[in-house]
Order: sequence, then structure tokens, then C-alpha cells
Amino acid sequence: PPEQAARMKKLQEQEKRQKVEFRKRMEQEVSQFIQATGEPRRRFQPMNKIERSILHDVAEVAGLTSFSFGDDEDSRYVMVFKKEFAPSDEELDAYRRGEEWDPARAEERRRLRELAAQQEEAELERGPAPPGPPNDYKDKYRHLIGSDAAKAAARTMEANKAYGCVPVANKRDTRSIEEAMNEIRAKKRLRQAEDE
Repeated sequence: PPEQAARMKKLQEQEKRQKVEFRKRMEQEVSQFIQATGEPRRRFQPMNKIERSILHDVAEVAGLTSFSFGDDEDSRYVMVFKKEFAPSDEELDAYRRGEEWDPARAEERRRLRELAAQQEEAELERGPAPPGPPNDYKDKYRHLIGSDAAKAAARTMEANKAYGCVPVANKRDTRSIEEAMNEIRAKKRLRQAEDE
């Protein structure tokens, strides 16, 4: 029917007009954001998929980086970043988890990770340890005990000769295995005889 077609056409034109107006509004907001000097990122209100795609496009044209965050369709929102403040993976992960981004805490974590990476790299550069005993234990613990203490400790370290050698007198059971087994068998036979 022609009236339905006309209604459809009117609706489509209305939607198109709304999109154009929305885009104009976003272009204005984005240009304000670009001029705002103390603002490295801006979070927009949650919006639907079409509006988000328009905003992403506006941001891209303006030379900005943009991401969408939020789990469900109703709460998804766009964040726009100036290129020089492009978010790190950690920052993005924080937003994905729905957390606020704390640069100071992240910097501390980054420093610890960097330190660990440097230590790992140093170990790799040293290459595999040569076979045989590792360097003297004194070197390993010098930072804890100092060199003099380490030397003194090394001098007094002697093998405990008695370690692992139990004198026969201390062994409770001096019977051979055979004798012990015979005794067990004898007890068993006795028990069986008593049961009968």
C-alpha cells in the first residue's frame, strides 16, 4: 500500500535526520574535547550501537583513539582518548573490568614488572650455569652477611661425620630379616593353632 510506503519513507528520513543531528552534536563535543587542554580522555554517556559507531567514526576522523566499554548493551559507553594519551593495555583492562584507572598504582606495578623483566634478562644473558657446583655460597649471601662473616662461617663449616651413620647399639632390632620373618611365621602358626 502506498500510504505505508510513504510512512516508511518518512520514518527513514526522520532517522537519517536524527543521525545527522547526533553526528553534529558529537562533532561539537569532540572538538571541545580536543581544545580542552587538561583533559586527556573523555567518557561519554551510554548510547546505543548506532550512536556508538557514529561517535567512533567522528573520533577517528578527528585523529583520536576511541574504545567502547561496558558489558550489556544498555550500559555500553564510548571513551575517547587524545593520541598522546592513548591508553595502555592495562588501562584498557581496568575499564573493561569496570574499574577506575589509577596511573600511580599502575606505574608501581609496571616498575615491579620491569624490574622482574630486567632480572630475567640478566639471567638469560649470563647463559646456562656451568655444570658443577655453583659459585661459592659466600658470594650468594655476601649482601646479607658481609664477606668477613662469610669467611668465618666457611671455616667453621665441617661435615658432620656421624650424619647418616647410626651406631649398631642404637638400632633397636639387631635381628636379620630372616630371623624376623621366622619369628613372625612362628607367631602366625601359634595363632592358627589356638584358633583351631
